[in-house]
Amino acid sequence: MRQNGVGWADKPMRWSQLTLSERDAATIDVDFWLDYFQTIRSDGVCLSAGGYVAYYPTDVPYHHRSRWLGERDPFGELVEGCRRQGMAVLARTDPHAVHEDAFRAHPEWVQRGPDGQARPHWSMAGAWLTCMLGAYNFEVMTVIHREIASRYDVQGIFTNRWRNIGVCYCDDCRARFFGETGLGLPEPGGKDDDLRRLYLGWQQERYFDLVRIWGDAIGAVNPRARIVPNAGLSRCPPEGTVDLDLSRLAGGVDILFADHQGRQGEQAPWHSGLCAKTFASVSAGRPVGAIFSVGLEGKHRWKDSVQSVAELRIWVAESVAHGMRPWWTKFGATVPDGRWLGAVKDLYQQYAEWEGYLRNTGSLATVALVYTQRAGMARLPGQSCGDLEDHLAGMYQALVEARIPFDMLGDSQLPSCDLARFDAVILPNIAMLSDAECRVLEEFVEGGGGLVATHTTSLFDERGGRREGLGLGALFGVGKVGPVEGPMQNSYLSLAQEGAPEALAGIESTTRVINGVSRLPVEMTVAADLAPLRLVASYPDLPMEEVYVRDTEPGPPQLILGDRGAGRVAYFPFDIDRTFWEVLHPDHGRLLSNAVRWASRRPFPVEVSGRGLIDVSAWSQAGSLTVHLVNLTNPMTMRGYYRELLPVGPLRVVLRSPSIGVKGARSVRLLRACRSADFQVEGSMVEIEVPEVADHEVVAVDLGD
Repeated sequence: MRQNGVGWADKPMRWSQLTLSERDAATIDVDFWLDYFQTIRSDGVCLSAGGYVAYYPTDVPYHHRSRWLGERDPFGELVEGCRRQGMAVLARTDPHAVHEDAFRAHPEWVQRGPDGQARPHWSMAGAWLTCMLGAYNFEVMTVIHREIASRYDVQGIFTNRWRNIGVCYCDDCRARFFGETGLGLPEPGGKDDDLRRLYLGWQQERYFDLVRIWGDAIGAVNPRARIVPNAGLSRCPPEGTVDLDLSRLAGGVDILFADHQGRQGEQAPWHSGLCAKTFASVSAGRPVGAIFSVGLEGKHRWKDSVQSVAELRIWVAESVAHGMRPWWTKFGATVPDGRWLGAVKDLYQQYAEWEGYLRNTGSLATVALVYTQRAGMARLPGQSCGDLEDHLAGMYQALVEARIPFDMLGDSQLPSCDLARFDAVILPNIAMLSDAECRVLEEFVEGGGGLVATHTTSLFDERGGRREGLGLGALFGVGKVGPVEGPMQNSYLSLAQEGAPEALAGIESTTRVINGVSRLPVEMTVAADLAPLRLVASYPDLPMEEVYVRDTEPGPPQLILGDRGAGRVAYFPFDIDRTFWEVLHPDHGRLLSNAVRWASRRPFPVEVSGRGLIDVSAWSQAGSLTVHLVNLTNPMTMRGYYRELLPVGPLRVVLRSPSIGVKGARSVRLLRACRSADFQVEGSMVEIEVPEVADHEVVAVDLGD
């Protein structure tokens, strides 16, 4: 499924997307948009072509031509103009719905519920949801994609909303699934986890077949053109929906685009960076684009809205700082509110000037945070998909607060990736691990690596089967485990007064701190291990006269520190990361970051001192090193949208790299400030003063010859 010729995909650094409404076919001002693309120095573009509505004179039956199309070809006009400017062009298709006439002529194209009834579109009356696993996608959209690729000079076809949400019960899905498994489809609310996993696996294979078929069809008529499926990003997909294995998807395409257009609910702005790190973990050097909306995203869909400039800048800064290429998307070719035009222009012109320092060749991070895509495939006892995500979010927040640069790795990547480049690997309640993945982690630690893990990490195998003990129990220094206990009401952690000063740095002045919400009872098996945190069992919180500790003896361990071979292991048997995300108590954040420092042994490649909440990343390029500083210091960081940027500074940045020791630092520039920076070099270390960071500053260190 791998496609050749990724050079076209690597060239564009700044993408634009214009998603047309149906009546734009008659009213679009093509010259306005071509001029805007050129002004902002966009070098890649995605343009509406077909699917639900065709914006060109299609010959495919029931491929709905825009009612305003007439004799015009707005898609062709835009493609021609963009190609004259040297832009890469992707044709956008959206197959998720059809019009009434198509439904009447071909009811087999449409999704069905468990009762066999066709599923109408949830928003548009007269439109019907198509089944993405059947003839409409595999046959009709294949013809449409072939038609577009044969007629127009495009580099690829970007297909959006190409997967079902939930289970489709159409006759075709029922027959295909039964034919391959001998079983019926899982019913809503069904408790058969084996059937559910079997269905999701079947669904995933069907989608990968679809990507291959589309790619082959496009390549047959235009060998230079590629299929570029919208990869999305959801490790907790809706019930009955598979979250595609990103590693497999990345292996079959030239470029990935992460469709995480803005903050959802109470997400922190670093969610854009999390998305970037996730996709970077599977890209294997391929470019990754970050789709962001110029309007508000979230529960309410105001598609013609405009986001605040401050929010746009921070969201995009997070993705760029962590290695992605920006891609703005606008819905409709009219501009009822043009405030976003200047904001995107400023960002893109800025990134065009920085381009040489954004073409990264490698990350300098020495810490890896592991994520899982398995949560949506299994129902783990007592652990919802959302809870598992909260463990990751809490650990991520702790690392950002501690200004520790880190990369991310998928759990399934552990056996094949080069862990040796990391000093420490973090497992935030990675509950499901295979035996092979456990062995890889054991070898990593024995060879000198550090490991930090929490709660029920490795309690289950990769299919969700519960082990008798922990798969990594010997590494953690624990034997027998009991059932998860919780919620732990009014429970605390007692601190050891000696033996583990690094683990308790910053909270030495107290004898106890708050506990988490749930814990896994464990027994220590290695006498030499340290247990600097011990459980203070729950006791009443009312009446007030009853609020006192009942058992004053040291309780079971809540943090175990041990040396294993040449490496180190820190294991928290409780949900410290999930609790940190819920209550954001600084003691939990310190304990987590202290454990990572202790396990890493060596200093991190970047240290940043000064006030503020600063997200830090560090990269190498051909002839330079960069440190990205994204200023998240803002009252709206944890909820709502930024209204203004609040600068922080001065900051002191220390960058360590063998390249500095070998080549030296020829000059240092602050790209956002557009000036040279004061710096000092000592061996393989350079120290830089950064007077101020408003939103996103890049410290660029040019290396000597």
